[in-house]
Amino acid sequence: MMIIRLLNYWFQHDAYLPHSKIQDAAWNIKGIFNDFENSYDCAAMVNMEQYPASFFLIFFFMTELKTPLYDTHVNHQAKIVPFGGWLMPLHYGSQLQEHLDVRTHAGMFDVSHMTIVDVHGEKARQFLQFVIANDVAKLEKSGVGKALYSVMLNPDAGIIDDLIVYLMPHGYRLVVNAATRAKDLAWLEQQAQPYHVHLQERKDLAIIAVQGPEALRLVKTVKPEWTAHIDNLKTFQAFLDHEWLIARTGYTGEDGLEIMCPQQQAPIFWEQLFAAGVKPAGLGARDTLRLEAGMNLYGHDLDDNTHPHESGLAWTIDVSDHERHFCGKEKLLEKIASGLNYKQVGLILEDKGVLREGLKVINHAGQTGVITSGTFSPTLKCSIAIARVPVNTTDTVQVELRGELKPARVVKLPFVRLGKKVFQ
Repeated sequence: MMIIRLLNYWFQHDAYLPHSKIQDAAWNIKGIFNDFENSYDCAAMVNMEQYPASFFLIFFFMTELKTPLYDTHVNHQAKIVPFGGWLMPLHYGSQLQEHLDVRTHAGMFDVSHMTIVDVHGEKARQFLQFVIANDVAKLEKSGVGKALYSVMLNPDAGIIDDLIVYLMPHGYRLVVNAATRAKDLAWLEQQAQPYHVHLQERKDLAIIAVQGPEALRLVKTVKPEWTAHIDNLKTFQAFLDHEWLIARTGYTGEDGLEIMCPQQQAPIFWEQLFAAGVKPAGLGARDTLRLEAGMNLYGHDLDDNTHPHESGLAWTIDVSDHERHFCGKEKLLEKIASGLNYKQVGLILEDKGVLREGLKVINHAGQTGVITSGTFSPTLKCSIAIARVPVNTTDTVQVELRGELKPARVVKLPFVRLGKKVFQ
């Protein structure tokens, strides 16, 4: 308790730590308490409002969870780092090589930290038509296994999270981000009450993403019984094999599969893929790959205060059914009608340096925007970024980098698709 009191004194007198961080931690801690049966005894020691820092202490020690593949990563000499409350592989020796492996051959990622939620009940479709801005009724046209990408909006049309929803034989399956797990589950549970649907978090499943031009071929060598299914599988479509779900989706801009399987079978499947020639890849390569592909990362390019049309996500929203009401629809349309202030663009630095999140972007009129994600592109051999800029921004901007204004070109996202540069 003395340590807790000292930590609280430090937090209460250190102004640079925003209160929103305490709120974010509280959401995660609530979810963690649901996972650890004895955690409530620890929570009972303190009062959250009186001792907020103690919750940071609990959060620090209790959120470093391990996926079913943790030991496998260690055996493959992975560099393990904390990420979203999980201990995850950053790389296995060379982030650059892992990036290039995915672009030219095939790599595999452990994404078992993502949250899988099955939705059951007679009104499951009506429930999802309310909480998701895209219309899940579209899924029924293609049948079981069809996937849909969209966002959940709050009443002010801010983005709670981005997610994928699958049509399953007896309901739907959602895959949401790891870092927003507790917040998302609390929101879904609250909104589900009038619909009397059942939400089942599938902690028994792991997810392995196999990505790259050779991904499908190599998976078929490991699972030859899937060959006909994979050959006929369309993008954003999945098929089932007992408890396994095999989807032609990804987060790299390459072709590939995201495969959900029972936890106990994940290490075996990983080693089979490795023996077949699929290279392990970590979070570092995953981030540079998704950025080249122009794909958003929640908490960076999106958040609770971000309008989807200002984040390049207008295509994930369906307002064609005027009778369908979804959460945030009124504010969404109101903002569009009154005029958007920002748009999402890609930036290419035309000078030395590396674009990073948070850097100021200045357009021709002197108006400012901000870089939301930035890196050096291993494929393009230059620095690139995703930025939110004023809507009147033209084809060139300046970026404030280490006290200097550097020229950058504005391009339409993505930068890379299927291994090739796509901008002019």
